Amino acid sequence: MKVKNEISSFLAFLQFLGKASVNSYGMLFFSRQLFFSLLIFIVSFIVFPIGWAGLLSLIIAIVTGYLLGFDKQQLVTGIFSYSAILFGFGFAANYETGFSFYLMLTIGSVLSLLFSVAVSSKLSRSNLPGLSLAFIFTTWLVVLSSRQFAGLGLTQRHIYWVNEAYDMGGHYLVHWIQTIENIELPTFVSGFLKSMSAIIFQGNITTGFLLTIGLLIHSRISFMLAVLGYAVALWFNQLLGGFNSGDISYYNLGTNFMLVSIALGGFYIIPSVRSFLWTLITVPIAYLMVVGLGSITYPYALPVFSLPFCITVILFIYCLQLRKKTGKLTLTPIQYYSPEKNIYHYLNGKSRLTNSRYFQLSLPVMGEWMVSQGYHGAFTHKGDWSFALDFVLLDEEMKTFTLPATQPEHFYCYQKPVLSPGDGIVEEVIDYVEDNEIGKTNIHQNWGNTILIKHANGLYSKLSHLKKHSFKVSKGAYVKRGEIIAYCGNSGRSPEPHLHFQVQATPYLGSKTIQYPISHFYSKSNKGLTFESYAVPREGAFVSNINTNKKLIDAFDFKPGMKFELSSLQGNLETWEVHTDEYNQTYLYSKTTESIAYFYNDGTVFYFTDFVGNKTSLLYAFYLCAYKILLETEYALPLRDEFPITIANSGPLKWLQDLFAPFVLFIENKYESCIQQTTGMLADDEITIASSLKRSFFKITSVTSKGQLKIYKGNISSFSWNDKKNKIEATCTKSG
Repeated sequence: MKVKNEISSFLAFLQFLGKASVNSYGMLFFSRQLFFSLLIFIVSFIVFPIGWAGLLSLIIAIVTGYLLGFDKQQLVTGIFSYSAILFGFGFAANYETGFSFYLMLTIGSVLSLLFSVAVSSKLSRSNLPGLSLAFIFTTWLVVLSSRQFAGLGLTQRHIYWVNEAYDMGGHYLVHWIQTIENIELPTFVSGFLKSMSAIIFQGNITTGFLLTIGLLIHSRISFMLAVLGYAVALWFNQLLGGFNSGDISYYNLGTNFMLVSIALGGFYIIPSVRSFLWTLITVPIAYLMVVGLGSITYPYALPVFSLPFCITVILFIYCLQLRKKTGKLTLTPIQYYSPEKNIYHYLNGKSRLTNSRYFQLSLPVMGEWMVSQGYHGAFTHKGDWSFALDFVLLDEEMKTFTLPATQPEHFYCYQKPVLSPGDGIVEEVIDYVEDNEIGKTNIHQNWGNTILIKHANGLYSKLSHLKKHSFKVSKGAYVKRGEIIAYCGNSGRSPEPHLHFQVQATPYLGSKTIQYPISHFYSKSNKGLTFESYAVPREGAFVSNINTNKKLIDAFDFKPGMKFELSSLQGNLETWEVHTDEYNQTYLYSKTTESIAYFYNDGTVFYFTDFVGNKTSLLYAFYLCAYKILLETEYALPLRDEFPITIANSGPLKWLQDLFAPFVLFIENKYESCIQQTTGMLADDEITIASSLKRSFFKITSVTSKGQLKIYKGNISSFSWNDKKNKIEATCTKSG
């Protein structure tokens, strides 16, 4: 048993080492794509000593971090160890191998890890990246100290690198490399490819060509930015009459410009027209730093390496964080390690994940009321008090009263319950104003009987014209959303009974109103009944709160600790668990496929926010099928949403969209779900939800996938998802 455990632990460590190594290579280009990471690893061995030193340095750094007990999750990301690869590359590119070489390589690898941890820890507190600063500090120390060690000798490897290639691949590899190297290319192209190869301390066209192909496959936006960054650097150099264009790639100089463009054009900042235009400023800044810092370091025989890139990127991000207004340049909120994924998820989240921006407020009434006066109303909603809503009740004849309409009691909304629009603390209660006679107003006590509720710092709701002595809560009480707090009256500036509702930023009776949406509600107008989400009720519309279905609420009430067993007709078996991460995000985790689907449930709507993992898993099919579900069955209204473009899109059209993504989107993924009405004895127990995915290309829409979800007695019993390639039918059992 002990031997089994040791073997199991060793295999787990190898798996950890493999993941950390792959991610470390990808981080050299801000990537976590397996293909690109492996390509970088393989290409580094074109000059074998450089590739070998980079790998050895990486392994030493990862093992050191593991033995010192650093967080494994952070080590796996490669953030702490990719500087060690650069150190290994640079060290082997300049020094001959031997005992002293490997001894210094070991010490430098450990030092680069320590610098990475320290620099990342300090800068992360300000939400800033450490980039390759650890590599620079380590390499400078080694270069300066190496002059005292006779055992370390400089190499001419960068001149005779073809000999190294021959040692690794023989005549065929050398012939293949020389064929590429001998191709006559324009100066711009050859300079660009050499600059690309300089990232891994090689200065040849072959390496640059392979890395460029890998970068293009990884990210079309990064590829465009790399070309743009290099072009801007050449243009700026030509304008100022600087050094020869061929020298830009020497000692990693051209690389600075390309990486600045990639980092600030589409990685740390959401790609856009403005982020591309800002390369016209940030690349010249990096250029000036190359020249200026070089004049400081070269007298000590220290190359600037990627220091201009590091300073430019960190300085720009830091200054953007100090803005009072966000502006048009948006820092990437969630990093997906792909400019395409960053922009698609950002735009998708911006349009649909409104819950993250707003406190959830509901309508303050029971049943269906009409908005008699909306925002910028013609009567009293003007100036600083424009953003307010008045509610009344109407009968079938569109009247607010029954004859003779001489007393408040003759009006349908009088003495009807008023609800708390959201959770909060009662900040103020005014409860001494008498109801007006019909047709008369009390302008001296304008708001009449009023309750003011604090929902959050800088967010208050005020409900006015209430009935005297009808309050169910007092000042300082905690109220929940939907709780009865008072009854509708006719006090204050109110010619007839109605409810006035507004949201404000300060806790005073005369505070200015602010525009603020209601989270979810029904709205009925001459266009029919619609479901509104995070919208402002329109004047003249009949509105009401959502009547949720308990069976649906129970079915989608995924609490941490729950487990589900899944099996499909196609033979797939999966186990799902519900977890909550350190950011309080709840997610479904498939232990079988190591996939994650993040979700949010506000009690009215259930929806997924992201998926990471295996797209052949049952969890992914469920993610598509139940992307967004309205937890009601009363009206069976269709619920529409949008998928990120990264979902269910691939091939040439996807690549074409990637190229234009920072400028215009012409591909859209539309999602729709709807309750299918059931009849019979099982109607209350059995609920079926149909869903579909529609793809729009230049506004031409077609259905690409369909799904069906079945709920039985408050539990998800089965689901199916059918596209042009696959059909998945699965049953679900809650096991804990």
